[in-house]
Amino acid sequence: MNSRPLAIIFLTIFIDLLGFGVVIPILPTLVVHDLSQPEFVVGIVGSLAPFMQFLFAPFWGSLSDRKGRRPVILISIVITTIGYIAFSFITSIYILIISRILSGIGSGNFSAAQAYVSDISAPEKRAKNMGLIGAAFGLGFIFGPPIGGFLKENWGVEAIGYFTAALCVINFVFAYLFLPESNRNKQTVKHSLNIVFQQIKIALNNKIIRFIFIINALFIAAFSMMQIASPLLWKQQYDYDDKEIGYIFGFIGLCSVLVQAGLIGFFVKKIGEKKMIVLGALLMAIGLFSMPLVPSHLFIPLELLAIMTIALSNGLIMPAANALVSKNAPVDKQGTVLGAMQSVGSLARTIGPLLSGFLYMFFYQAPYMIGAFLMLICLFLGFKLFKNIKE
Repeated sequence: MNSRPLAIIFLTIFIDLLGFGVVIPILPTLVVHDLSQPEFVVGIVGSLAPFMQFLFAPFWGSLSDRKGRRPVILISIVITTIGYIAFSFITSIYILIISRILSGIGSGNFSAAQAYVSDISAPEKRAKNMGLIGAAFGLGFIFGPPIGGFLKENWGVEAIGYFTAALCVINFVFAYLFLPESNRNKQTVKHSLNIVFQQIKIALNNKIIRFIFIINALFIAAFSMMQIASPLLWKQQYDYDDKEIGYIFGFIGLCSVLVQAGLIGFFVKKIGEKKMIVLGALLMAIGLFSMPLVPSHLFIPLELLAIMTIALSNGLIMPAANALVSKNAPVDKQGTVLGAMQSVGSLARTIGPLLSGFLYMFFYQAPYMIGAFLMLICLFLGFKLFKNIKE
């Protein structure tokens, strides 16, 4: 197989996640301090991109089945580019909202990118090549936040928009020149968002899968609540600037990648996936509860320790939940159930920021306390419902 198309897909996903990562550390402070909006608006803005991804991922995937992967990927890159250009001209909250909506719509091309990888991969290489997409996610989250914080601190928010838009243009040129069509068996059947809800309904008919979905959704909601609240916490309570906040988020990404790359095999072998869920929920509760309580003079050792705890939790829960769902789903419903799990996760990423911004407005520690409570619910479900789960 020619490795060039795979490299282009890797670049596409990496830039999507890099753009997401670039915006994470500066979005809350941009809304509150630069645009003078209340904290709950941060939650609204933060929820727009994942909600658009939820709405448009099935559309892009279905369109790529009917019209081809290449045109869908190219169109989505153009939409993402326009979104980042708009980000360069933010003078009001309304332009920011338009920018995030466009970025979310364009980033919904992940389903088409996955399908492309599946098209060009031999069965024995498919898992490995899908892992490269996961690596693109991790790298985007490692490098994005430090870049975003550095650019805003030194050249302003417009530099972020120009930087990410330039990356998208480069991505488009490479995709246009070097990305051939991979879909040789185009379909004629159209799929709608109703298909997504039907997939979720089918998956929830299984009791074990239903509760894994709940645990996964609660974890994602709690994690996204932390992402939205932390830049405000670190700026307002600990007096860190955007560049330093970006470095902290980059540290989170680095820890998560190291855990997933180096420790998952060890934990699967030693304790198994059921106990990984339980341990991850406990660690996440401890990490979230600790974050807003760290004294200023001990921020570096204790806050970073809490962050490492959260990163370890992320590395335990996400792979274990995916594996357990796959093992307990019917053989002929694997794609349906895993797709439904991704959709539920997108909804959780929409709800988490909304809840976080609203809670932070009343009490800055509240998003972390509520997030820790959600993880205690996950811990309870893990103990109660995993007794008979297949592993």
